[in-house]
Order: sequence, then structure tokens, then C-alpha cells
Amino acid sequence: MQSITILGATGSIGVSTLDVVARHPERYTVYALTAHSRVEELAAQCEQFLPARAVVGTAAAAAQLDALLRAKGLRTEVAWGEQALCEVASAAAVDCVMAAIVGAAGLAPTLAAARAGKKVLLANKEALVMSGQLFMDAVQDSGAVLLPIDSEHNAIFQCLPPGYGRVPAAAGVSKILLTASGGPFLKRAVETLDSVTPDEACKHPKWVMGRKISVDSATMMNKGLEVIEAHWLFGASAEQIEVVIHPQSVVHSMVSYNDGSVLAELGNPDMRTPIAHALAYPERIASGVAQLDLTQIGSLQFEKPDFARFPCLALAFDALRAGGTAPALLNAANEVAVQAFLDQRIGFRQIDRVIARVMDELPHGAASSIEALMAQDAAARAAAETLIGALAK
Repeated sequence: MQSITILGATGSIGVSTLDVVARHPERYTVYALTAHSRVEELAAQCEQFLPARAVVGTAAAAAQLDALLRAKGLRTEVAWGEQALCEVASAAAVDCVMAAIVGAAGLAPTLAAARAGKKVLLANKEALVMSGQLFMDAVQDSGAVLLPIDSEHNAIFQCLPPGYGRVPAAAGVSKILLTASGGPFLKRAVETLDSVTPDEACKHPKWVMGRKISVDSATMMNKGLEVIEAHWLFGASAEQIEVVIHPQSVVHSMVSYNDGSVLAELGNPDMRTPIAHALAYPERIASGVAQLDLTQIGSLQFEKPDFARFPCLALAFDALRAGGTAPALLNAANEVAVQAFLDQRIGFRQIDRVIARVMDELPHGAASSIEALMAQDAAARAAAETLIGALAK
């Protein structure tokens, strides 16, 4: 019986994780559930899964959640804030942590889980994007097990040989091929992208996701962050990582080998597949996802990404090559710019312009400590806000 903490339980990944957990009550029990502000949803989850602890983002949300749980007669302990998140991620009673908090807010608790030697199911790509080497060092030093949840990275993990040691040459790996759907604007005329609305950007053709990650998919920054994540997960250089547009989202990613072989993982586009794989690894369990029927799909298309259409993808490759704190600057500027777009303060094509300006104007330091990374994160956010304020006038 594995005891699980789910960081970001009310988001799409958290909900899918609980769906898989509910299918296997003999294998999994829930120790803690967390959410930022979706108190009523979290209370309903607590009623179903009876966790020992629940964590929210603010004192007000904690008081509201506590009242709801007491009214239901539940004994779940309620806490709030970053320190509480770190505590439920590293508690001795926890075997496995689903790290699904979106954005930089997920870094501290995910790192706490890694330092505590937990089985970490990594859905929060920003943890690796921001803290790369520091995070991987924590995993190695503690003996934590790190399993990727992004469908692309999980696919790559499945296509690599057992015991892969993050050295592509030693395993005969030539390239990592990350597939991308292309999002909602793959075929839309580039000159019309300035007028894209938040609702249009959030209508992904294949995946149901939160609004921030949906916008990232529309700009392909999501894929750019995955490129950086793949570098740290698999030890591949920027030149060994290739992005391939694949609108059907059936081939989730591939690994190309020196002998000419290309291994791919295929499946219906449903996050419960990689979640179930990681939860049970190295075993296989039912996920609730329908079996793939290739005869119904008929054909699969692949094409190269257009960097003029998707400049955020190019910016991510630039940040990876620059190294140091450059990926942290990229991530922070993107989070601020995307929120400004969702708030209708800037246009869709101003997202990449804000990020590029921040990357150009701020110095890239060494990623020597979490404190240094967070200082750069704060500086990038402030710079992005200043730029957005000027654009909005």
C-alpha cells in the first residue's frame, strides 16, 4: 500500500491522479491533498479520499476549508502556505508525491519531496526548468525516484533502456524527439494572431488543461519548457532534442537510436496513462483509458515547427543554451506575461516580446542556490511587469 500526497489536487493532473487512485484502493491511500484556492472542490475530494492532511494557499482559505470539513464530520488536519506544502511533501508517512502545482509555486514542495527521498511523480515542469542541476543533485543525493508525468517525457522514459543513466551516447541514443500538437493556432494565419482572445487560446484541440498551460500550449512555450526539462531528465543537449509537430497527439514522443531505430510510445491523449504508469512503475495497472485503435485514426502527420509562428519555442532553446539562471528568467517572464494576457492587459503576440525583452535586459547569473534562483525569478517578474505596464499605456 503506497501513501500518496497530491500537490495540486484540484487541477487537471490532480483530478486524473485521484481517478486512477480510486480504481485501485487496494494499492493506494491518500495522505495529503493540496490546492491553492478551490476550497469547495478540495473539501469534496477530502470527503471521498479521507486524507490525514489538506493544505491551501491562504489563512482565509484554510478557515473556509476547515469549516466545510468539520461540517462533514471529517478529521482532516488543515494547514496553509508554502511551509505546510513542504511538510506534506516530505512527511515520513508519505511514499509517493504527485507534484502537480503549476508554475514556480511548485518548486519548494517538489524539491522538499526530492530531498526527502520520495518517489516523485513530476508534473510540475517548472521545478526542473528553474532549478535543473540543483534538483537533479537532490534526487541523486537522497536516492529519490524521479518519474516524469508529462505525456512526452513519460513516453521518452518508456522508450529508453532500463537503467538509463542520463548519458545518451552510452545508451546509443542519437536524439530525443518531443512531439507537439501545435495547439489551436497551428494553421491560423500568423498575421491574425495579434487579435487572439484568451478564450480562443484556451481551446486546445486535444487536451483539457488549465488556462495558463493552455496558453503555453498555444504559444508553444509549454513545449519549450519541456525541451529544458528533457535536457535535465535525460542528459540530452539542445542539439540532441528535436520538436516535431504531430496534430493527432497519438505518438507522445520518440527516441532515435544510432542504429537507425526509432522507438515511440503511442496512446489516446489522456493523462491517466502516464499517471498510471508512474504510480505503478515498474508494474502496469489499469488507467481507465480506452485502448488505442489505429485503424480508426487512419493516418498520422508530422512536420517541423515554424519558429516565426512559435517564437516562444525558439526563446526556450536560447535559454537552454545560455544555461545558468536563463531558464528561470524565461519561466518567470512567461508566467507574468501569460497572466497579463489572460487579464487582457496585453495581446497574444506581446507574450513572446515581453519574454524576449526580459531575457535580453537581465543578466544571467549562476544557478548556485535556490536563493539565487528565486532572486532572479523576482527580478524577471518585476521587469516583466514594468514592460507590461508600458505596453498597456
